Amino acid sequence: MAGMTNLDRETLRALADEGNEKALDRLADLADERGDLAELNDLLDEGSERAGTFLTRRAVAAGDLRELQRLSDAGAEEATEELDRLLDTPGADRD
Repeated sequence: MAGMTNLDRETLRALADEGNEKALDRLADLADERGDLAELNDLLDEGSERAGTFLTRRAVAAGDLRELQRLSDAGAEEATEELDRLLDTPGADRD
């Protein structure tokens, strides 16, 4: 079983292409570890909630409201919640 922990990306991709959600999550984990935003965005487009979570965390850390809106529009519920939270922050709408 020890060899099972080092699944290669191609195997994970093949499993994800067949609808395996855990493989899709693992691909998101690996992309996040590498800082591969392009792959995370691709995985989000494929329906990966975990990729949406990673992208949301990065957007919140950067204070990027436009990115949070884009992620929200793409279906990342966590991004919607964070965007609402940031926009509801007292004093954020002061003139």
